[in-house]
Amino acid sequence: MKGFTYIKNTLLAGLAIAFTASCERDISDEAIEATFPKTADIFTDAPVSLTDEFFESFDPAVGANPNGFGTDENEAYEGSSSIRIDVPSPNDPDGGFIGGIFRDRGAGRDLSGYDALTFWAKGTLTGNVTVGFGTDFDTNTYPVSTVIELSSGWKKYIIPIPDPSKLVQERGMFLFSAGSFDPLGNDDPALASSFTDNIGYTFWIDELRFENLGNIDLLFPYMLNGQDVAIDNFAGYTQVIDGLGATFNLGNGQNIAVEAATAYFEFSSSDTTVATVSNVGEVNVIGAGMTTITASIGNEAANGSLAITSSGAFVNAPDPTQAQADVISIYSDAYTSVNGFNPGVFAGSNTQNISVQTFDGNSHVSYEGIDFIGIGWDGTVNVTGETMVHVDIQLTSSAGAALVMELIDFGPDDTDNGFGDGSAGGFNVSSQLMPGEWVGIDIPLNAFTLPTGGGGAGNPNLGNIGYIVFVSSNGASFLVDNIYFY
Repeated sequence: MKGFTYIKNTLLAGLAIAFTASCERDISDEAIEATFPKTADIFTDAPVSLTDEFFESFDPAVGANPNGFGTDENEAYEGSSSIRIDVPSPNDPDGGFIGGIFRDRGAGRDLSGYDALTFWAKGTLTGNVTVGFGTDFDTNTYPVSTVIELSSGWKKYIIPIPDPSKLVQERGMFLFSAGSFDPLGNDDPALASSFTDNIGYTFWIDELRFENLGNIDLLFPYMLNGQDVAIDNFAGYTQVIDGLGATFNLGNGQNIAVEAATAYFEFSSSDTTVATVSNVGEVNVIGAGMTTITASIGNEAANGSLAITSSGAFVNAPDPTQAQADVISIYSDAYTSVNGFNPGVFAGSNTQNISVQTFDGNSHVSYEGIDFIGIGWDGTVNVTGETMVHVDIQLTSSAGAALVMELIDFGPDDTDNGFGDGSAGGFNVSSQLMPGEWVGIDIPLNAFTLPTGGGGAGNPNLGNIGYIVFVSSNGASFLVDNIYFY
């Protein structure tokens, strides 16, 4: 068995195929392009043309349990055996979920003549299981996945192929992932480890194959989960289109939605002088104006769009001039900063949006309409040897925005446990802010004298700073960069 890292949203990589041409002779007009087997079966009573591992588990290092997979000679929908999967409880020492793939033994199969992956399954409990195909632990070019609900009796499941013409050499035959079942009804495998009452269960799969059913109708693909999104931005902004999938109508009248890889889609920009979009869905804003990014699968236009209004070039915050050795950096591309930076480890209920934006290779954090927002990182920092804290802020809301910056000390135990042994204090930066312009603010560490809304009395200890908090009484919106102590 080989270990591989599991990520719920599968990462996509381009498939590179090298062609070598001979200089000594021309290829005949009668030469036949190489093709691949059209084998439909994956498992009947035994695996069909799969690798010796048969089941290749996700990485145990992230909690995958490699020990609950096998075949069962006493259960079958048809024939004499089936695949048996024992889903572990969240406290199983060998791992709290089970999942992995089946991979074609050879160079791949030509699946372009099929329109669906099908199989029969049943479970001892009615839980949810993620299933799909196209993940091969190598290029992962054409993954598709969806969530099915198990039945206590044998039931046929159908997973449509978004565009069969793409799958002329596919090795990823099947994928599944399952976590323990919550008897109270919350059976999301991604959350299973947090359900202490969860119980493991068993399910079986049989007659696993690709088929050409001929009665599957693509209702609509979608991007950005079918939403029409509008943003105002600048040249240099990049974004990868996500929320990709397609909804199909099956022959039995059922509608089913699947998550689909970027490679199934074609993307377009209505004005390529404003923004371009690559064949992997990466949007690059390059000029001023308005454009709309759309997508399609074959001739079917996707629901959802990204409308971009660009103001042209964006000016990044000035590069800091302090030497690396003289700073303790929380967030800056100019320095080596703390590990695990989180721009919104907690936020007030009225905070509208938090995002990290990148222009011309430099990142900053954008906050919209905050009431309060906490910045966190791994552990704490001791800044008792420093005298100042620096932050670059650009106000994106109107003049008059109120903004207080707070430092939160966790206390000697390095733990956020309120102010039992910690302390906090604030400093009002409102008067220094200017709409549309970066302002570098340098604050003496002994100036954080204001009490905080969370209960800090001012003048925080500096030995275990664990949070930096921004608080606004009127919904300020702003950009932040280059936060460091010196």
